[in-house]
Amino acid sequence: MAKSRTQFVCQNCGTVHTRWAGRCDGCGAWNTIVEDDPDGGIGGQPGAASARKGRAVALATLSGEAEEAPRIDTGISELDRVTGGGFVRGSAVLVGGDPGIGKSTLLMQAAATLARKGNRVIYVSGEEATAQVRLRAQRLGAADTDVLLAAETNVEDILATLTEGERPDFVIIDSIQTLWSDTAGSAPGTVTQVRTGVHAMIRFAKQTGAAMVLVGHVTKDGQIAGPRVVEHMVDAVLYFEGDRGHHYRILRTVKNRFGPTDEIGVFEMSDKGLREVANPSELFLGERNEKAPGAAVFAGIEGTRPVLVEIQALVAPSSLGTPRRAVVGWDSSRLSMILAVLEAHCGVRLGNHDVYLNVAGGYRIAEPAADMAVAAALVSSLAGLALPADCVYFGEVSLSGAVRPVAQTALRLKEAEKLGFHGAVLPSGSAEVPAGKSASLTIVESLPDLVARIAGSSGNRLSQGAGDDN
Repeated sequence: MAKSRTQFVCQNCGTVHTRWAGRCDGCGAWNTIVEDDPDGGIGGQPGAASARKGRAVALATLSGEAEEAPRIDTGISELDRVTGGGFVRGSAVLVGGDPGIGKSTLLMQAAATLARKGNRVIYVSGEEATAQVRLRAQRLGAADTDVLLAAETNVEDILATLTEGERPDFVIIDSIQTLWSDTAGSAPGTVTQVRTGVHAMIRFAKQTGAAMVLVGHVTKDGQIAGPRVVEHMVDAVLYFEGDRGHHYRILRTVKNRFGPTDEIGVFEMSDKGLREVANPSELFLGERNEKAPGAAVFAGIEGTRPVLVEIQALVAPSSLGTPRRAVVGWDSSRLSMILAVLEAHCGVRLGNHDVYLNVAGGYRIAEPAADMAVAAALVSSLAGLALPADCVYFGEVSLSGAVRPVAQTALRLKEAEKLGFHGAVLPSGSAEVPAGKSASLTIVESLPDLVARIAGSSGNRLSQGAGDDN
């Protein structure tokens, strides 16, 4: 008889240990390691008694007709854009986000829209009572729809409810951390229970063809709580992000087996729920001060969508021994690199200056194409000169001071022209530059060229800032 294998799993990050320890080696959390039976639960491996001889499966070639996956159109264009054209039947989608960001609101609006189209929608809440869900539906104007509600956390009871009667088209489970199963001998919310519950829901979706949406809580780091294997099991992972101080929300695709990744959908929070924003660039540039120094407009790309956002910089003399570096909406390490390149290759010394960088609207930028826009904003703030109001900036800065071209140049310029921007500063060698636009484009080969164009006659002021370090 084979010896039973016991493992110890961290309930915070899902790291597997061979023995119990007080502190997790993966995330550093204390008292989060719990003994786990890997062979138990719905998602456990079969025992020796159930072992059988395998059967050969038919092999297919790559040359053949590929059928388009059947989708459920929600009618919410921003949500359909993120999912790749709608929810695929038989797929499982994991939606994560901070508490109170609007996950339940968005899914309730989607459920109401699908119910109006004649789809059978079931909303299972494990955190709220039925009366609370009804109150939210009344606020959103969805109380007159045929959305079926249930308040249950047991996996077996939920599956029995879903299989009873007509097959559902759309199922929402809010949330996976509240699910528990009788087959798993651990407390609700643990790694074993989450893995068991998600596996059971995915299996139901694959067998019946229903679109399954699973809501997941996130940790303080912004990652979905529970084992990492959950994100590998589902077909798509969506993150609902945004700052509570702002009225907009961004739905971002991290993984999608049936569509593109890194797509974003922009929504605006109102008293009537979430309102989709067709043109997010106008939202991010709505309250722009064109005459203020230290502001540069960046033409970025999110998935297949161009987005224009304002980057604000403030450079001020520091009274501290160690100057302050504050960044909101961008990578702080990337800012340190830009400051080092400006000082090493451009003669702009910011060693005794406080640097504050902010992406307007609370938007977060992840692509390196924003390097040149950040550098332009920093030099503009230090020189006290406002940048041209009808000009956009994009380009990647290397450690040698050279500016490297980025992808999707034509798409960035087209979006800028649509919003009234007639000029652009871009790297040399950029491909896909539209014909007839060369007159309004400024080609930059290196970062010193950009600094010289912005500073101009204010080079003396930059030199004064450099002399303060001595």
